[in-house]
Amino acid sequence: MAGNSDPLTPRAKLAVTAGKAVAAASRAAGRGSGSVIGGRVALKLDPDLLARLAQSLDVVLVSATNGKTTTTRLIAEALRAAGEVVSNALGANMPAGITSALAGNSDAKFGVIEVDEKYLAGVARDTDPKCIALLNLSRDQLDRAAETRMMAEAWREGLAGTKAVIVANCDDPLVVWAASSSPNVIWVAVGQMWKDDAWSCPSCGGVMQRPGDDWFCGDCGFRRPTPSWALSGDHVLDPHGSAWPIHLQLPGRANKANAASSAAVAAVFGVPPQVALERMYQVQAVAGRYDVVQFMQRDLRLLLAKNPAGWLETFSLIDPPPTPVILSVNARGADGTDTSWLWDVDYTRLTGHPIFVLGDRKLDLAVRLEVANQHFQVCDTLDQAVQMCPPGRIEVIANYTAFQDLRRRVGN
Repeated sequence: MAGNSDPLTPRAKLAVTAGKAVAAASRAAGRGSGSVIGGRVALKLDPDLLARLAQSLDVVLVSATNGKTTTTRLIAEALRAAGEVVSNALGANMPAGITSALAGNSDAKFGVIEVDEKYLAGVARDTDPKCIALLNLSRDQLDRAAETRMMAEAWREGLAGTKAVIVANCDDPLVVWAASSSPNVIWVAVGQMWKDDAWSCPSCGGVMQRPGDDWFCGDCGFRRPTPSWALSGDHVLDPHGSAWPIHLQLPGRANKANAASSAAVAAVFGVPPQVALERMYQVQAVAGRYDVVQFMQRDLRLLLAKNPAGWLETFSLIDPPPTPVILSVNARGADGTDTSWLWDVDYTRLTGHPIFVLGDRKLDLAVRLEVANQHFQVCDTLDQAVQMCPPGRIEVIANYTAFQDLRRRVGN
């Protein structure tokens, strides 16, 4: 917890120094930020380094399939009202990247850490968090990540009896099942647009009943808990029934949901909802997401979507037809090499938009769009796709490595 004297041993200090040197060399060689390789080297020299770095911080962990990078950024902005924050803002969310981030600021009061779903329990053991935010669980990277029910079970076992305050989405049955093993849970109602991973009860396997926004299992009685915080239109309702307006520069209902969860987390650390939400307005983009960039005399809005739930939310915030839409999909290691998830996305929502298809797996995507009766053109490059579009706004939706490719091309 915050307030401890320097927790670093000579060995830990050596590990930090070596990690920073390796990261700097990686950056100089043009191989990215260097945070992951730097963290790996540091942890090799001191396997306990992450725990040592976290000792002096009040830590909040954020984990989910979708929205964790943005929510981490919103929480970090809110907590800056109460003190200095260190965060893995660039999304390096496994132990090596987290270690590198925490090593970068020894004066911080708060550590706001995004954590990959698979690593949540281990990072929680190392960092002794004061709060853990659990947003959602849905299918993602089927060749790498566990099935969603297995992931929920791993969270449930790993967080059982934790001292941390859990801030959890009560509208996602898998998140509720995972959080219910913890003694101190704050339930937040933020909705769930994608429901296709939560039709069977995680407790008994029965069929979930989902009338309206409610849900329950008719077999075992597992049901939606009563929330103390809720997203209601453009407001956050706090536990006292007060409604606080959400003013964001980030678009879409999903980001209002992220803001509601972030306000509940900030309150755990003593930051009032009004202050927290006002500070969140400062966030214009998150690691390139939602940026609007000028490219070839057009305005390209860059949108990241990595799985069916993410694509569904993204389709809900794009401008209406006839705004052109460029879709780019890769299947490299960081994306997951299995593209079968494309068949779970409802591409009929793009009807009326001119569609252009890019990326390493553009032909996989083209087959899916053909089956969905969408009109599209396959392009070899971003430049080719943009040239086919009239002046004005273009929505560009890409999965992880495709998104990074596009950012490099447009100089973002």
